[in-house]
Parts: sequence; structure tokens; C-alpha cells
Amino acid sequence: MHGDFLSTAGLSRDELESLIESALRFKSGTDQSKPLAAKSVALVFFNPSLRTRASMQIGVYELGGNAVVLEPGGTSWTLEHREGAVMDGDKTEHVAEFVRVLGRYGVAIGVRTFAALKNWDEERTDPILNAFAKYSDVPIINLESAMHHPCQAMADMMTVREKLGSGRKRVLLTWAWHPKPLPMAVPNSFALAAAQMGHDLLIAQPKGYELDDELISETRKHAGAAGGSVTVLNDIDEAFDGAEVVYAKSWGSRKFYGATEKDIAERAQYRSQWIVDEGKMARTNSAIFMHCLPVRRNVIVTDGVIDSPSSVVIDEAENRLHVQKAILKELIH
Repeated sequence: MHGDFLSTAGLSRDELESLIESALRFKSGTDQSKPLAAKSVALVFFNPSLRTRASMQIGVYELGGNAVVLEPGGTSWTLEHREGAVMDGDKTEHVAEFVRVLGRYGVAIGVRTFAALKNWDEERTDPILNAFAKYSDVPIINLESAMHHPCQAMADMMTVREKLGSGRKRVLLTWAWHPKPLPMAVPNSFALAAAQMGHDLLIAQPKGYELDDELISETRKHAGAAGGSVTVLNDIDEAFDGAEVVYAKSWGSRKFYGATEKDIAERAQYRSQWIVDEGKMARTNSAIFMHCLPVRRNVIVTDGVIDSPSSVVIDEAENRLHVQKAILKELIH
């Protein structure tokens, strides 16, 4: 692994396995190395965060380094990312200068920039993340972009390994009702990483809530290479049958991208059915329940499921810390 960490797509199965093994060593305390001693990492947050921000700051500190947190438009200047922009509006500084200056101060830059849910064709290309990568001379770590959340996906794969051992699992990624459309970064990255790890992936979603075509095509390609499979279903009950992992997440429809009210009206019909409850979990093969958090209780998942012994959401959140330490160690020598 070298350069940037923007998604898991460019990493081999061996590299993914190596990151998980490294994260497990950090978690067990057998690796207490300080690769960031006397070094600083910039963490740039365009959006709110709990787990990503806390785990990255603590991870950098535990590796011996110093984290500098910046919030464009809050604790730092507003940022323009477009090429050739005439900056006579509300943006004060261009990414071209911002990123190169930070690169002179620190050894890596983490950046979190959600989808705005306005223009699908533009946002699916991750313009802000890629502008950071274009101008940076130090590694860029994707802390969630419009299309990907690779740190979360790696923590997810680590959690599956930790709870169920290595080897091929029947993994369900299920859409869930939510009062408003959400970005697709988490389901995109989870699907991709699960396929890369050779699992049998089922994606359940109502018609009209399909993930990106190119991403699904790439996911199928990785699954084939790793000995796994990808199945897409529209029947939520059937999807739970025999699952060993249930990963719940809501996301918006591409069909209504930029039209929030239309999406809200469309999804209303799925409220009562598309929730992870005890009845659905009873159909599984004693599955673990996963969610990236924050989660809306009794909307995405019932209290009975998230508070049950099968729920691993807190361990999964903890694993963000260990996986990100493994990523930082690998990127910074």
C-alpha cells in the first residue's frame, strides 16, 4: 500500500488482510510502535463527526503524533475546489494552496467531505476528495467522501473476522427506511470490501434504490476474483434467510437525487417493512448485527436487536481506531 488511501478498490486481498492483521495487533497491544513520533497529521472536516474525528485524533496520538483538526468555513477558510474557478463568491481559499501548505507542515492529510445530495453525476466522481489528492504531496486518507468510506469498511471487515473467524461468510447489506435520503458512501464501501474479502454478499433494497452501476460492476468483479458472490434482492424477508452478518444502512435514490421531498414521499411506503427487527434476525444463521453509527433506534433497527448479544456495533466502532492506526502506519514510514 502506497500513496493515498481513497478507497479499498486499488488494494489487493493480501493488502486488506495485512491491514486487518496489523489492526488486530494494535488492538491486542502486541504492536506498540510509534511511527508518528514527532510528526503531525492534518484532519480536515467539512462535515460533523464523532467516531471518525475521535478515533483519528486518538489514533494519531497513540502512534506518537499530533493531530491538527481543521473545519473549512469554521476553524479555517472556506474552500474552493473547482479548476479555473473565478473566486468572486463566498469561497476564500483554493484547495491548491490549502493542501500544499498543509503538506509542508504534516506527513498526511485526512479529509471528510460528504455527498451534498444535489448532483449525482458530479458527486459520484468525488470532486473534492480528488482535488485534495491532485494537489497533495503527502498521503491523503479518505475519512468519508461522496462515494466511499474505506476506513469504516476496513473496520467492518475486521469486526467480521474477529467475531466469526476468517473464511467466506453469508453477508447481508440491507437498506432500511430513514426519514430522509442519506449518502451512499458506507454501503458502497461495505459492498466493495465484502466482495474483495471473498464473502457471499447479498444486497437488499427496494426497487429504485440501487447503488451505483459502475460500483456494483466493480464489486461483482472483485467477488469473482476472490471466490465470493454478489446477489441483489428486492425482498427484505427472503434476504435474511441464512445470513451470518446483517449490516443495516439507509441511502438515497439516484432517481430522486437533488429532489429530497420526492425521495421522502417515495420511501414512505417502506417504513414498516424495511427495519431490522427480531423477526427478521430470527431467520438468520445466528447473525451478528452491524451498523456504522449513528443509528436511529426503532427506525433503522429495533431496540431489541441493537441491545441484544448479537449486536456488535460498539466493537465495530472501536475497531475504527485500530484499523486507522494500521492504515497510518502503512502509509507513513
